[in-house]
Amino acid sequence: MTQGWLLSCGDALIDFMPTQTPDGQSAMHPVVGGSCLNIAVAMARLGAPTGFIGGLSTDIFGEMIADHAEASGVDLRFCDRSDDQNTLAFVQLIDAQARYAFYDKATAARAWRFDAARFPWAEVDAVHIGSTTLIDDPTSAETLALARSAKPHTLVSLDPNCRPALVKDLADFRARIAAFAKEARLIRLSDEDFAFLYGDANPDAVADQFLKDGADLVVLTLGRHGATAWHKASGPLHVPAPEITVVDTIGAGDTFLAALLVALRERDALTRLTKLPTEVLGDSLRFASACAAITCSRAGANPPWRNEVN
Repeated sequence: MTQGWLLSCGDALIDFMPTQTPDGQSAMHPVVGGSCLNIAVAMARLGAPTGFIGGLSTDIFGEMIADHAEASGVDLRFCDRSDDQNTLAFVQLIDAQARYAFYDKATAARAWRFDAARFPWAEVDAVHIGSTTLIDDPTSAETLALARSAKPHTLVSLDPNCRPALVKDLADFRARIAAFAKEARLIRLSDEDFAFLYGDANPDAVADQFLKDGADLVVLTLGRHGATAWHKASGPLHVPAPEITVVDTIGAGDTFLAALLVALRERDALTRLTKLPTEVLGDSLRFASACAAITCSRAGANPPWRNEVN
């Protein structure tokens, strides 16, 4: 492994997307997905050396995921393969917004365990954690152990990417996210995540608490209304979203965060996030927004390649 890699730890699954057969019947089409895998794919497509951490099945769905990841340039050396079944999700689209039904009992992702000896943190610029693996044990505890192991050596990025259908105890989930947030220096939430976790709370107050707890950068993405960032030194900064025709929003937030990490890495800013210049932050956020817009302009979680980004 070479200096400067980006890692993403979490879910890798098959999304069954709604479609129609040639004779007009409703059908479901299997597509590779999972928030943390999407982030790994997006970072790799944008040119960063990238690895994925998590549990992946050796079944036909796991092979689909592995082929997709490797075709995008994602390294799977930290991915544990097992004969447990792979996580599946069935997707419903309502006004271009995705709703999910998950099947995640006794899966390869649930069987993943953190092994500190496998991770040369000094050779990693950032490690991302998020989504379904944060919700409950054992994966939540294992992911928290990874974050705590990484924190003294590299930047930890957090995106809760909340899945309300899987959360059985909201108070417990909020406590877990609070614990993960204390290990992270970069935190991104969507407006939907924010509403689920914090209701009508003031975003400025929530971001300020994250910064007091140790984060250097907090970003709230607002769909077509753009994104707002809070930084310890630079304060709040808002960037608009590009004007596009939205096909669907699947993977948009994943692409945004992946592109933000890549942009900061290329500007040598991950290691100096505390003193991030406002102009570098603005450029990085605009790059992330442009990449997310491309994902929104086509079906499914299909992040752009670098040569597609203006």
